This record gives sequence, structure tokens and C-alpha cells, in this order.
Amino acid sequence: MRKTTVLIVDDDEGIRLMVRRMLSEDYTVVEAADGDEAVALTRQHRPNLVLMDILMPGKDGYSACHEIKTDPETKSIPVVMVSAIGHKLNERLSAEVGADGYITKPFSIERLLQAIADYASD
Repeated sequence: MRKTTVLIVDDDEGIRLMVRRMLSEDYTVVEAADGDEAVALTRQHRPNLVLMDILMPGKDGYSACHEIKTDPETKSIPVVMVSAIGHKLNERLSAEVGADGYITKPFSIERLLQAIADYASD
């Protein structure tokens, strides 16, 4: 049986490394450093879940999420926005571009695993 695949999208290599270490034993982890790469890797790998940072250079998380969610090939893939900012406005904007969930940094391994359990599609 195929492991659940999680795409981690963050321009901070340290965050990607931390999340990879948290998840790599139980999940297949794919990494993207910006929104354009996130869209391309979502199309290529069809992950069970995308964990998307909001603030990134180039295409930000909102734009990338919107592109994923409006593409018939990828719209069913859950996207959880991840941000250091917990403002309700960011959560509302995330929902408006199609995000399925929102978690704030720093997050615990328990919160990350719960997000995967709550949102990852099979």
C-alpha cells in the first residue's frame, strides 16, 4: 500500500527540514520552496495533502492554493495553509481561495499529525 504523501511548501528550508524529520518515517514527503513549485509538484505527485506557507517570494500561498483549487486535476487535493500569523483575516482569505484548513506556526508534531488525519485524502 502506498504511503500518504504530504507536500510541504515553505520558502524557509529549516521549516521544510523540521517537518520532513517529523513526518518522513510514516509519510512520503515532497518539498517545494515557492508557490510555482508547489503547483507543479501538486500536479506531478498528486499528494494526499498540501501544507502551504502563505508568505513566500514570487507566487505566495494564497495564489498557489487558488491555482491548485481551480484546476480540475488537483482541486480535490486538500490544502492546509500554514502561517506564523493567526489573524482571522488570514484564515478567511485562506478559505476564500479554497484552503481546507489553517494552522499557525510554531506547531507541535501532534497538531501536524492531527491536520494530516483531518484533511489528507486517500
